[in-house]
Amino acid sequence: MAGITATADIDIEAPAGRVWRALTDPDEISRYFFNTKVETDWKPGSRIVWKGEWEGKAYEDKGEVLEVEPERLLSMTHYSPMTGQPDVPESYHTLRFTLSGDGDTTHVELTQDNNADDAEAERSATNWRTMLDGLKRTVEAGS
Repeated sequence: MAGITATADIDIEAPAGRVWRALTDPDEISRYFFNTKVETDWKPGSRIVWKGEWEGKAYEDKGEVLEVEPERLLSMTHYSPMTGQPDVPESYHTLRFTLSGDGDTTHVELTQDNNADDAEAERSATNWRTMLDGLKRTVEAGS
């Protein structure tokens, strides 16, 4: 995809396996990702759906799982009708979670491509930082 890439990252005091579980378990995702319900089987080529409510409005975002390397890499496309953009390939972002670390600490980097301009990329990065902060709190609390 073209466009500008937004990036957010965080260090989490937990092994990659624990962080991975939080990234892929629907119950855990809802705890830190704005109460979003995720539906997928996490297999490349499978559909992924995010459902929830944002600022009083119900939403259903969608995409496709692209890459899955347990405890290392999770990549998917993402489209949100709330953007007002048409549901065409050019309106999708690719989200890429990369995990690395030394065993006790996991570094999570999240990138989102296809942002139209620097302002959109910064808004996206800010939203993803908020989500990653929640991920960190959820994982480190041991929930």
